[in-house]
Amino acid sequence: MNCKALFAAAGLALLSASTALAGDVRIMWYSDGNEGEVLKDLISRFSKDNPDINVIVDEVAYSVIKEQLPVQLAAGNGPDIARVTDIKNLAQYWLDLTPYLSDPVSWVKNYEDQADWMRLDGSPAITGFMTQITLTGGFANKTLFEQAGVPLPGPGATWSDWVEASKKVAESQQLPYAFAIDRSGHRIAGPAISYGAGFIGPKGLPNEVDDGMKAFIADFVKWNNEGLHAKDVWVSAAGTTYRPAADDFINAQVPFYYSGSWQVANLATKIDDAFDWVATGSPCGQAACTGMPGGAAVVAMKDTKNPKEVARVMEYLASTPVAKEFAERTLFLPANKEVIAGGLNFQTDSQTVKDVLNTFVQASSTTAVEALKLPAWKYAGSYYGALVSRVSQVIAGELTLDDGYARINSDMAEKVKEAQ
Repeated sequence: MNCKALFAAAGLALLSASTALAGDVRIMWYSDGNEGEVLKDLISRFSKDNPDINVIVDEVAYSVIKEQLPVQLAAGNGPDIARVTDIKNLAQYWLDLTPYLSDPVSWVKNYEDQADWMRLDGSPAITGFMTQITLTGGFANKTLFEQAGVPLPGPGATWSDWVEASKKVAESQQLPYAFAIDRSGHRIAGPAISYGAGFIGPKGLPNEVDDGMKAFIADFVKWNNEGLHAKDVWVSAAGTTYRPAADDFINAQVPFYYSGSWQVANLATKIDDAFDWVATGSPCGQAACTGMPGGAAVVAMKDTKNPKEVARVMEYLASTPVAKEFAERTLFLPANKEVIAGGLNFQTDSQTVKDVLNTFVQASSTTAVEALKLPAWKYAGSYYGALVSRVSQVIAGELTLDDGYARINSDMAEKVKEAQ
C-alpha cells in the first residue's frame, strides 16, 4: 500500500471510530446485590428503542468507585454516567442536565428532596437522581439467638446491650466474634451521633472530635481489642478502603451485623433458608437511636462528549415506570415521589424480606437531625474517610486513641484548607 492510500485508510478508520463514539454512553456501575442484572435488562430495552445510542455498562467493584473514579474524574478520563455514593464531595464533576432534559419540571417534582445531596452548595443544577434511599441499621441471626437461649434486645436497647447479648450468643455457639460493622466511616457515623457526636460545627465547618465521638470510638476500639468485634474487617485494609462484613453474617460467623438496607437483596439471596434473620434498627446511645440516611446516585459527568445522549439515558432510568421496576426488583427503597405515592410490590415471596424492609421504614422515624444533615454537607465524605483510616490505625495499634483523635482533627483541617 502506498503512503497516500495508507493515510486515506487511516483517516477512514479515524472517522469510523469518531462516528462510533459519537453515540456512546458509558456507565460505570457497582452492585450490592442484583441491581447490575436489573440495570442491564432495563438498558437492553432502552437500546432496542434507541438504536442511535450505544450504551456500555462497565460493572466494577465498589472499591473502584471509591478509589479510582475520583482519580479518573480529576484527569478528565471518567465515564459518561456513574453510580456513586460520594455524591457531594465530587459534585464539581457532575453535569447539569437541565438544558438537555425534555421534562425537567417532572424531574424536580420527583427528586428534589435529595437534589442538594448531589450538587454544589447554592446550585439549582439537576445532576442525577438517587437510585435508592438507604438507612444504616442492624441485622440479627435469629436462629443463633434462639439456639443460645438469648432474647433479642428490644426497642430502646443500647449498643452495649446488643454487644453483650451477641457476646453470650457467640460464646454459646462457639462463634469467632459477637458482631461486625462494615469498614466504613459512614457506617460508624450513626452510632457516633447516637453517642452524642456532632459533625457539623459553626459556619458549616467540621467540628473537632467531641466527647460523643470519643466515647463511641473508645468503645469500638475496646470491643475490637476484647475480640468481640470482627477485627480483621477493619485492620485487613488500609486508608479509606471499604470492606463489608456481609459474608461473616451470611456464613453465620457473627450473630449481629451492622450495615444497612442496601444489603437486603444480597442477604436474602445468599442466606436463602439457611437460618432466620431479622432487621433490628439502630441501637441507641446516650443521645439518639439513629441510623445514617443516604443512598447511591446515578450522576452524569461534566466531561462527557455526548451530553444529549447521556440525558436521554438518564431520563429513561429516572422515569417513574423504570424507577418503580428497579426498586421492586432490587428490593430497594425508592426516591421517586410518584413511585412512593403509588406503592410498591416488592418482587419477593419472602415474608422475611418484607418484614426487614418494613423495619427499615419504621427505623427511619428515629433518624437524628444531625444525621439528616450530613448527606448534603460538603465535608461529610472527607470526615468519613478520616474516621475509617484513623480508627483502623488505632485498632491496629499504630496510633493511641488520643493520637487518632488528633489525626482526625488535622485531616479535616487540611480538607478545609484545601477547600478554601
